[in-house]
Amino acid sequence: MPVFTPRQVAPDAPSDPIAAVIWVTLAMALFAGLAAFARAAMNAGLHPFVVLFLRNVFAVAMLLPLLAWRGRSLLQSAQIGLYGLRVAVSLLSMLAWFYAIAIIPIGEVTAISFLAPLFGTLGAIFLLGEQVRARRWAALIVGFAGAMIILRPGGSPLGVGQLCAVLSAVATGLTAVLIKQLTSRDDPDKIVFLTNLALMPLSLVPALFVWSWPTAAMLPPLIGMGLCAVLGHIALVRGYAATDASLAQTFEFSRLPFTVALAYVAFGETIDLWTWIGALIIFVSAVYITRREAQLRRQAASSIKP
Repeated sequence: MPVFTPRQVAPDAPSDPIAAVIWVTLAMALFAGLAAFARAAMNAGLHPFVVLFLRNVFAVAMLLPLLAWRGRSLLQSAQIGLYGLRVAVSLLSMLAWFYAIAIIPIGEVTAISFLAPLFGTLGAIFLLGEQVRARRWAALIVGFAGAMIILRPGGSPLGVGQLCAVLSAVATGLTAVLIKQLTSRDDPDKIVFLTNLALMPLSLVPALFVWSWPTAAMLPPLIGMGLCAVLGHIALVRGYAATDASLAQTFEFSRLPFTVALAYVAFGETIDLWTWIGALIIFVSAVYITRREAQLRRQAASSIKP
């Protein structure tokens, strides 16, 4: 029995693939910048949990013009309980992600993060009661085989960083399922604003246990991190609005080369060939699943047309 009731999907909107390529690729570059700025702030002496809290502070500050434009309606929603669950899962994902990038190469964290859509599919099976046939199960198995190539259990000991990266991917996948429910009644701007607004005080709690005040020298990476977070999410939403999600997702793999390039230039970090191979396998599997789900949605939408 599904935990949530799946929402009905509207007919396809007009598609602009070129705009989608530009927006999604820009978003991936900005998210790579977010990771690099976060690592720079940590290298300057801030604990990952403090960096996470400050990321949320700067994100909310940069979203305040949206509140001024939309007014009090931006703060109102009939889905407060669902937001609470979404924020709790997002906080877990972000805590794990920020901790992971503090102790293992950023490129490796990015590669592991491609598991999120696969965990999202599993979440849709158990939370939404979606029916999954053999081809999607096969794609899931292939994707998790890619993860084993990256993690190589038995070949080298799994560290806390890798485990945190996997935990973050699990939580991110579950978050995607919750966002599907939120978008049935709230627009993307409201979801982004309310989520960040709620995350700010919640992320302060773990930060207080390891608190240290940022110095003036730490402000540039913190401001850069906030800018990349907000602009990246805006660009990503526009990319997914411009065309079918299954097409837009194919360009998300660009985040790995962007991240690896920035990490090499800024920190001298590299990732090995097996991580590239595993990431590619995971990503191809995730794209197949997304395309298959989009095809099934189109078929379901056409079957209910008069």
